[in-house]
Amino acid sequence: MGGMTAPFAAPFMSRALVEVALLALVCGPVSVFVFVRRLSFVADALTHTVFPGVVVGYLVAGQDGIVGGALVAGVVTGVALTLLGRDSSMTDDASTAVVLTAMFSIGVVLVSRRPSYTSDLTSLLFGRILTVTPAQLAQTAALAAVILALLGAGARALVFRAFDPAAARAAGFRITVLDLWLNLLVALVVVAAVRAVGTVLVIALLIVPAAVARLVTDRLPAMAAVGTVLTFAAGYLGLLASWTASVDHGWRLTSASAVVLFLVLAYLAALPVGLVRRRRRWAAAADREAPSAPDGACHGFTAGAQPRPALPQVSEAVR
Repeated sequence: MGGMTAPFAAPFMSRALVEVALLALVCGPVSVFVFVRRLSFVADALTHTVFPGVVVGYLVAGQDGIVGGALVAGVVTGVALTLLGRDSSMTDDASTAVVLTAMFSIGVVLVSRRPSYTSDLTSLLFGRILTVTPAQLAQTAALAAVILALLGAGARALVFRAFDPAAARAAGFRITVLDLWLNLLVALVVVAAVRAVGTVLVIALLIVPAAVARLVTDRLPAMAAVGTVLTFAAGYLGLLASWTASVDHGWRLTSASAVVLFLVLAYLAALPVGLVRRRRRWAAAADREAPSAPDGACHGFTAGAQPRPALPQVSEAVR
């Protein structure tokens, strides 16, 4: 048991674990909205489009300027993606791809002008969670508080918009405002996580927790809880594996990549559970849709019938 906790007696390991816990609190619930809105590509774009802001902040003020630069770039990107999404002449994925490639290219051009190009680029892309300072932890905690407050204030409206946008519009909700709200939430999560895990690996924190949770439950609050616990568990195991590989065996294993690997392993482990649950839903849907069998017919059999799982209603999903 001591081997499971002893590494975290080191101050840099304990700070890294606290950072993981703070990120788990926001990545779990926000990833659910990314999942139900099918915004994986948008989330991926946001993780890359903050890159020039990260670079500018780093060039101006070093590590302490990363959050400020990423915050400006994230807000600008969230607004741009929302406005471009309203333009019917361009598809959402095309406009997102344009913003992604343009912003990421600008970031690479900026960072390539530094003599230490390779090391700087590696740090900005893949993060350095083991170098988190108490001041940086305070910044992450402040961002997490803002994210949770915004999410709590708009959760019901965001769920309504996700499952029935036409009804949400008829009820008086402004769809564009809700889309901007969610894009800004995703951007803030990226800003909170970018210094620890980098702009590349943060996408895993925004997609994999909800994907795993969906395999084991259908209810959004439960999905958020499962995603939060899973993110923290993967963070703990990833940090422990990185320490063990580096200290005990001399293998170089970066902590951020180890965290992501444990998230992926959790997804693979949950796949059989999801398959069993899907088959049960199909069987239940088939039983509900099957008409009463006439005399002399086999009970429960309808020629050509294919079971289809019903989508959850809004009221059921938020329970």
